[in-house]
Amino acid sequence: MLRTVLFDLDGTLVDTAPDLGAALNEMRARRDLAPLDYALIRPQASHGSQGLLRVGFGIGADHPQFAALRLEFLEIYTDCLTDNSPLFPGVAEMLDGLEQRGLSWGIVTNKPARYTDPLVAHLGLDRRAACIVSGDTCARPKPHPEPMQHACRVAASAPEECLYVGDAERDVQAARAVGMPALVALYGYLAEDDSPEAWGAQGYIETPGALLDYLTGGA
Repeated sequence: MLRTVLFDLDGTLVDTAPDLGAALNEMRARRDLAPLDYALIRPQASHGSQGLLRVGFGIGADHPQFAALRLEFLEIYTDCLTDNSPLFPGVAEMLDGLEQRGLSWGIVTNKPARYTDPLVAHLGLDRRAACIVSGDTCARPKPHPEPMQHACRVAASAPEECLYVGDAERDVQAARAVGMPALVALYGYLAEDDSPEAWGAQGYIETPGALLDYLTGGA
């Protein structure tokens, strides 16, 4: 019996790539580097600052300059995180549809709360969500199961009464770790070399609205 649908944030509910990309390209502009094409940035938007700095500057977390560059990126992003990060087309109607069916919904993201909270409030989702679990709400983020377990407790639903929707492999891993079925949002920030069919998800949706069709036929 499905009671609650849980969602990833970036790349599933909200199209945050434009603002994340703007912050990255501002960093490049400060160094007289040409802006990166949006097509290169978009697939990294679900991977946070680490993925973005990798594509923007070719460095990983083990690079000696990573910490300083990450801090600079986050400072810039803080100033623009609600400039151009709308709900994906169809998300508002999909959330309405869930509520009309008597289902609750919540958010489980790896985005730190200092960015999650103002963005979710800006979009008016904070007043409706049964739970909002950020990347630093628990001791360990996805793919560790702890955020999913916490979300279930707050939403007062057992894992088997929930469905998780996300656009990254770690989303499916975290859901499966607690016995929760998961769907992959194929409209999200998947890269060309991603293989969502190998992630072990329950199914896939091409658009937010397709979730309601899935529930009608499969829940």
